[in-house]
Amino acid sequence: MSSLYNRQTSTRREEYQYNDTTQIKSSSELSAFVSQTYQLFAASILAASAGAYVGLNYVAEISSVYWLLFILEIAALIGVIFLRNKPGINLALLFAFTTLSGVTLVPLLSRVLDMPSGANAVMNALGMTGIIFGIMSVYAMKTSKDLASWGKVLFISVIVILIASIVNIFLGSPLLQVGIAAIATLVFSLYIAYDTQMLLRGAFDSPISAAISLYLDVLNIFISLLQLFGILGSDE
Repeated sequence: MSSLYNRQTSTRREEYQYNDTTQIKSSSELSAFVSQTYQLFAASILAASAGAYVGLNYVAEISSVYWLLFILEIAALIGVIFLRNKPGINLALLFAFTTLSGVTLVPLLSRVLDMPSGANAVMNALGMTGIIFGIMSVYAMKTSKDLASWGKVLFISVIVILIASIVNIFLGSPLLQVGIAAIATLVFSLYIAYDTQMLLRGAFDSPISAAISLYLDVLNIFISLLQLFGILGSDE
């Protein structure tokens, strides 16, 4: 199964790493910032879910124009990154991106759903993604460990995953894809803790940036788990 890991790399920036000069001063401002971030994150999940739900009725049509939709998705992501501080436009681009990311999930979702017990596999992937997000978020909130040092290591890990995924497009090795998906699940689980702690420390410059980072963490975990269930449950 093809990999979609390359969609997250554009939002991983050194500027997000925590330093002693945070952009948000007061606790009330930070609380409002965090609240807005999670509202945008939840809305992004809903937009993606709607895109996937509607898209499942048009599997053949989406598959035939998949790369066009993927390019539009990446364009929307790049747009929201650069225009994240432009009111109105940033929200339009955010939801364009998240909706398209749900639509481009349709071919993978369809393949898994067509398997025996495919619906259970999708529900298990959703459930496990939610559990991972909850556990890693609580860990980030409770730990006294400074996770800022994880940033560079995680970023390099994502680059390695991306390169391995591109290589496997040509190799088509199910075994290699299992390894890539398993490692990606671990890396993006750690990214949830990292991004959450950075959010709570005020290291993001806008709620849009923070919401995108959390959304991409969750999306890539869900994709990785779907790939694992899809490969392990396949008769091929």
